[in-house]
Formats: sequence, structure tokens, C-alpha cells
Amino acid sequence: MSKQEKADPDEQTSEKLVELAKRRGYFFQSSGAYGGVGGFYTFGPQGASLKGNVEDAWRDRFAVAEGNMEIDAPTIMPEPVFEASGHLETFDDMLVECPECGESHRADHVVEDNTEYEDAESLPIPEVEEVIAEYELVCPSCGTGLAGQAVETFNLMFATNIGPGDSDPGYLRPETAQGIFVEFPRLKEYARNQLPFGVTQIGRAYRNEISPRRSIIRTREFTQAELEYFVDPEEDEPDLESVEDVEVTLYPASEQHSEGGDELETTIGEAVEDGIVGDEWVAYFLGIAKPWYESIGVDMDRFRFRQHLSGERSHYAADCWDAESEIDGNWIELAGFANRTDYDLSKHDEYSDDRFTIFKQYDEPKTVERATVDPDMSYLGPEFGGAAQDVVDALETLAERDRSAFESDVVEIELEGEGGGENEAETHEIPVEKAGFSVDEETIAGEHITPHVIEPSFGVDRVIYTVLHHAYREDEVDGEERTYLALEPEVAPTFVGVFPLQSDDDLESVADEIVSDLRKLGLSATYDDSGNIGRRYRRQDEVGTPFCVTVDYETIENEETTVTVRERDTTDQKRLPVEDLAETLAEIRDGDLEFADL
Repeated sequence: MSKQEKADPDEQTSEKLVELAKRRGYFFQSSGAYGGVGGFYTFGPQGASLKGNVEDAWRDRFAVAEGNMEIDAPTIMPEPVFEASGHLETFDDMLVECPECGESHRADHVVEDNTEYEDAESLPIPEVEEVIAEYELVCPSCGTGLAGQAVETFNLMFATNIGPGDSDPGYLRPETAQGIFVEFPRLKEYARNQLPFGVTQIGRAYRNEISPRRSIIRTREFTQAELEYFVDPEEDEPDLESVEDVEVTLYPASEQHSEGGDELETTIGEAVEDGIVGDEWVAYFLGIAKPWYESIGVDMDRFRFRQHLSGERSHYAADCWDAESEIDGNWIELAGFANRTDYDLSKHDEYSDDRFTIFKQYDEPKTVERATVDPDMSYLGPEFGGAAQDVVDALETLAERDRSAFESDVVEIELEGEGGGENEAETHEIPVEKAGFSVDEETIAGEHITPHVIEPSFGVDRVIYTVLHHAYREDEVDGEERTYLALEPEVAPTFVGVFPLQSDDDLESVADEIVSDLRKLGLSATYDDSGNIGRRYRRQDEVGTPFCVTVDYETIENEETTVTVRERDTTDQKRLPVEDLAETLAEIRDGDLEFADL
């Protein structure tokens, strides 16, 4: 069987892929019977299977292989959670509204799509407005000029209510991470209060995107696979030796700022040694992620890690690198690898009624000096009335922060006035003898520390799109054009297609038995007896099935029971004994055997 590759222009691939995805049951816009809803997609039978396989592969690598826990938290959380996390104030995108048709658009996307600016998200709003005016940018929907239109912030959170009547406000989570952070006081117990430890979660997240686009690349409901890894920033170090030789393509901020800056080809070890990746934990997870992406079928010639510019980093991140894939000449974000420091746990510790720290046991007890106050309430009560406790709190805080303030006869403290606010703070002098200040020695066995968080956060839907896009192929077989998906066996929705050559009870009986044997070994198999054998091959090729088994008359007439096994990419065929077929294909799926070596 002759096979000839035929190039497919990259800019056409997405259009063809979306059509294939809809026709073959990978994904399609939801609620089509009611006109569809922008930003919401349904994964069909093939897509749901592919998605499940990718999630299982992620779980195996980032949860099981790393020894991390997994949880499944609710998708709706009460408002105070997002007050603490900062999402209510900072989780915004830039919106510009067309004065003619009224359509709303992401202002940074309008700039990026029509100018040389690649990361307009990192620009301040006044500068985005200037760029729109300077380039005379227009509404993508109707072509009306947008110069002079105000660019405003738009919070992406989906609001809801919890309970009837005067119910409590809540939000659909914009990231799965907060479901992990708010449960930290209990999760640390499951980890026996020992750092480092990791908690993973695969689940839905929701963002009310201004202008969802490009099918499942930018949607309003999507799946995240996130790992929150809790570390002691002073003591815990990653196993860099295990990933130091992993080759990576990096696009650091310094190169993005430089005229003519370019990507760097290096290794994880060299990137850390040269200071390109400053955070060793982030570097470690980059080293894990790169071969994982390759194993599920992402084209490494179209893959890189790009460092966030300072203006585009999330409010919680000290540093962040994105895994990016090239689609139709554009780079899209697949994952973010961030050092979230102690931001999240400190915020929840401040806002909640629980403790978000871990007790760090010393190797040996330490003797430390501790400044304390024991105020004379018989003096403070009459002097300050209802504000006496505020005075005590101020004295305790000052003792911890600045002992020298108690060296004179009086100590000065500040209390907010009745109106509140910094401008109305009042200064009061307290006799030191009434403050009861002292410095005592104390032997302690350890201290409470707030762990730092390293977060690899993966967008599963974008990974699915990338895997399909990078797997899309067109070629010619025996003079006929063929479209196929060169999916990795590990993630392909169906691993084997089984066909009886013709409608014949004996052939069909053998085919049924083969399907049953394959499924018993955990191999996804489909039975197809519709149409000629060539059409059946084409159907399975188009959905990415790696192997097809044909039961023909040689199978039932010859002394040795054999079948024809066809490999998808090369279309090569081999006859294999039925007796060992399931075990042989299982070895191929597990990577222990190559089809070409049979």
C-alpha cells in the first residue's frame, strides 16, 4: 500500500479541525438547538474519551508519580473566599465597547490582533487607549472606529447566591486552586504536618470572558488540572538532578524586552545555573512538564516556556512561566508555573477563623528572648474606656515590632479616631510603667511558619486542542486523499478498531470475541461492520485510532488463526495470531513493543 505525505497549510488546519471535531464527536458548541451559547462547548464521545485519557496521564505524572494527594472541591464558594484571595478586586480584563453595534471586546486582544504588540495585557489601561487611537483600531464586529472609547476593567467572576431568600452571595470558582487553599488546615493534617507536600485537583473553573473565541481555546467554562505544592522556602529544595538534562526552549522576559530578542535553547540545569529561571522549584516542574507534554503528542518544535512580563503577572505571583504551543502561527498558553509565595495562605489566615500555618519543629529546642506587655488595666480602663482593648493590642504589636519604643518613660501609640481612616489616627502617650513591658527568655521547640506555594496550573481544554491540532495530518493512500489524527496511543479515544471483512456469521463471531478479549485487558476497542473495508479504515484514521484488526476468510480457513493488523500512520499491515493478539497490542500500548518489530 503506497502512502504519500501532502503538506497542509497551517492556517487552514484549525478550520478543518473544528469541522472534523464536530462531525466525529470531539467537541461542538453547546445548546445548538437554542442557537448556541458563546464560550460553552460539549465534548462528544471521542472528545470526552480523549479528555479523560489526558487527565489520567496528568494524574499519573503529577499526582501519583510525585506522591501528591488529590481532592475534589466544590465549584461554588462563598464570597469571603474571594475577598481573601483578591479575585474580587483584581481578577479583571480590559473591556472596550463599540459605540455603534454595542459589542464588547477584550481591548488587549484588539490591540494584539492588529498591531505588533504581543502582550498588550501587560500594558496599563491609558496606554492601551493610546494604542487604539494611534493605530485607529476598529470594532472587530462592525468596523466602527474605537478611538476615544474608554477602556474599562471587567471582573470575570460568575456571581450566584447560596440558599433562598436573603441568601449568601457566592461565586463560581475562577480557578480550582482556592478549593485547595481554603482546606489547607485539614489537608496539612493528612500530610502529618510535614513539608513539602502537594495537593492536586482536576475540575471545572469558570470565567465570564468578554469575547470567547477560537473554539475551546478561550471559553467561559473549562477544566483545570492544578497542583499546589507547599514548601518551606528556607529549607526545602527540589530534586533538580532528576530534570537537569531536560532540554527546553525558553523565552525569558529579558529576551522579550530586547530588540531582536529570541528564544533560548538550553537545559533545565543550565537555565538555573545561568539565572534564566531564578526559582528552582519552578524549574523543577518545567523539567517534569516538558517530557509529559511530549508523551501525549504535543509537537516539541512548536512548544516553549515563556516568562511572564512584570505587568502581566497575577497579583499573587512572584514569578511565572507559561507553557505555550504554536497554533496557526500564534502562541497560546497551555499552563502556568508560578511561585505564589505565601500570598494565598497568609490572606486566608488573615480573613478566616482558622490557622493556615504549619508548626516547624526544631532539631533542638532554642532559647529566645520575647518582648511582652502586661498593661495595668486599672489605669487603662478609666483613661481610655471602651478603647482600652485597642490600646492593649497596639502595645502588644509595638512590643513585637520595636522594643526601643519602650526605652523612655512614655511610649507612643496610635489609635484610629471614631471616624476611622489614617487621617483621623490619634497619638496617645502611655507611661511605660503602666504598659508592663518586659523582655523574658523562653525555650521553644519550634515555630509556626506559612508555607510558600509552587503552582503548576494546566488548562486541559487547551491541551486537548493542541494535541488534536498537532496530530492533524493529510496524505494520499493508493491515490485517495486521507485525513487522519496521529494521536499517541496513550491518549487516543479508541485504541483498536475491529472489522469483519464481510457480513458473515463466522467472521462476525471471531470479531466479537476479539473485541471482548481486548476490552478485558483494558484496551478501548470498537466494532465496525458498516461499509467497505476502505471506508472503515478512513473512519478510524480520522478519529485517530492507532490500529485496526480485520477478520477475513484466512482467519477461519487456515490452520493457524490469524488476523490482519493495520497501523494507522504508515498503513503497514501484518498478520498476527489471534491467540496472542490482545497481549501483543497491550504491550504496544504500554510502550514495551514496537509494531515495526513484529
